[in-house]
Amino acid sequence: QVQLVETGGGSVQAGGSLRLSCVGSGTILSDKTMCWFRQAPGKPRELVALISSSGNTDYADSVKGRYTNTRDNAKNTAYLQMNSLKTGDTGVYYCHAGARLISYWGQGTQVTVSD
Repeated sequence: QVQLVETGGGSVQAGGSLRLSCVGSGTILSDKTMCWFRQAPGKPRELVALISSSGNTDYADSVKGRYTNTRDNAKNTAYLQMNSLKTGDTGVYYCHAGARLISYWGQGTQVTVSD
């Protein structure tokens, strides 16, 4: 059974930092593009960061310069380092692993940023 498990969410004050982790089991993540999505209350899920299997990264304009997406293939894990957090970053963060017809989602982890 394939599972992606996100950890590292929590509550933080604006300007603070959090690091999310996404650990895979039942599948190898190194050959997949790893993405992080965010869903704020009442809003659609949006892509905030991705890292390809070759290590290329891309970010939503709203998080560029503040978020860093990395991966550790030896640990079958992807990370999202979030710095200078803003209240607008609040939401449930989901990791996703994809390749061709393969699509796996994690269960999500809540990030709450307060003033």
